[in-house]
Amino acid sequence: FSILKTFHFISGLPRSGSTLLAAILRQNPRFHAAMTSPVGSLFTALHSTMGLGNEFSEFIDERQRERVLRGIFDLYYQDHEQEVIVDTNRLWCSRLPVLLRLFPKAKVLCTVRNVAWIMDSIERLVRKNALQPSKLFDGPAQSGTVYHRVETLASRDRLVGFSYYALKEAFYSPEARNMLVIDYEHLTQSPEKVLPLIYQFLGEEPFAHKFDQLDYQEPSFDAKLGLHGLHEIKRKVAFRP
Repeated sequence: FSILKTFHFISGLPRSGSTLLAAILRQNPRFHAAMTSPVGSLFTALHSTMGLGNEFSEFIDERQRERVLRGIFDLYYQDHEQEVIVDTNRLWCSRLPVLLRLFPKAKVLCTVRNVAWIMDSIERLVRKNALQPSKLFDGPAQSGTVYHRVETLASRDRLVGFSYYALKEAFYSPEARNMLVIDYEHLTQSPEKVLPLIYQFLGEEPFAHKFDQLDYQEPSFDAKLGLHGLHEIKRKVAFRP
């Protein structure tokens, strides 16, 4: 339960090393980290359901609301033996006030990358999986050309646009003291320098990671999106220009 576990978060921009960071951190036996979990969606649904739009919201006080929201994390990760849970979701940057209300000592690791290269990375995957339409787009009107795809991805409620807005909100907020911005190029070129800084920020003892022995894949999830390789982590950390 949360009284025994420490919760931290990975957020930031897509295609900027968040899954790579999780793959590295999970080498530490004290840490659990992975790709985006369902917790963010469950959290958003319950948070909205307990709002004023619900006719029974007057029967839910602040303490109950806090227990229910924290309970999502407690219950979802109850069977994980690791002491430090790092949950990944791009929406966490837009939820810092409530997250820090639930977990005052939580830290948010935000991976970032030049947005042009994020678009390039997604476009490469789309072209690589040309035989199967990606679920990132709703039909030909959004996926007809590279220009349609980039415009769609950059929209305020889509993969890149929402993540960018959420990151900016967090970066310029009073809660920014609880977030660490991690540049993709730094992480991939000098992981041996970046990881000690992350451990220092989290208040954890350093761990001797092996940056040439990574082991984490989610092929079935990527297949459902029609983007094979979306969460494919190479065995060795390396910068790919």
